[in-house]
Amino acid sequence: MKKILVTSILIVSQIATYACKVCERQQPKVLQGIVHGVGPQDNWDYISVWVTIIIAVLTLFFSIKYLIKPGEKNPNHIKYTILNNQ
Repeated sequence: MKKILVTSILIVSQIATYACKVCERQQPKVLQGIVHGVGPQDNWDYISVWVTIIIAVLTLFFSIKYLIKPGEKNPNHIKYTILNNQ
């Protein structure tokens, strides 16, 4: 039962993400069939979206980088008070 419920939710969510016929006609050619609603009004909308994407990708990159290899080698760093107590 749980499997059927999850599968049906995924199918409905995929169908709901596609644009309807009315909205599809209002979209630029690049976004037709992908987005729903009015869409971008001018070039500032595209610029703001790309800036947001760049910030998100950089944040993800540096988060993973410093999670894997933090680079802190100072022996007086606060983390050593916890690590040396074990």
